[in-house]
Amino acid sequence: MINAGFGIGGKRGKGLAMVKQANGEWSNPVFITITGGSIGFQAGVQSVDLVLLFRHKDVLTKAQKGSFTTGRDVSAAAGPVGRSGSANTDYKLEAEIYSYLRSKGLFAGLSINGSNLSFDKKALRTFYGRNASTAEVFASSISESTGVQTLRKTLGF
Repeated sequence: MINAGFGIGGKRGKGLAMVKQANGEWSNPVFITITGGSIGFQAGVQSVDLVLLFRHKDVLTKAQKGSFTTGRDVSAAAGPVGRSGSANTDYKLEAEIYSYLRSKGLFAGLSINGSNLSFDKKALRTFYGRNASTAEVFASSISESTGVQTLRKTLGF
């Protein structure tokens, strides 16, 4: 994901989502896009590797209209040049979504921000070769796709 801003900021990135099945296997991947904006006293540009862990798969599998807001909050950031990492939750450690990130670049400031995660239906159709719904893909853990098999092998699934 790329995050940039000077007073007004924006971020955008693409990735994959997978859910753990009741039998312990991981679903086939669904393509996602994260977009967001912010306003405040901020400046900089950074590249962010982001992992989101959802406590309940229903948050993803039952998302209405293929998108949902991942958060609206006030944040303060000061990122060094180089790599850094962080893990985020709420003060009670009861957040529905845990986020882990590693960033490269420089971004500092105090801002109000929000993000939206949406399912990329065009990429889903192109990859699977049909109009598969996200619910169908999340329900399946079997795929003949070389790409999915390579992903599973790389992740150790």
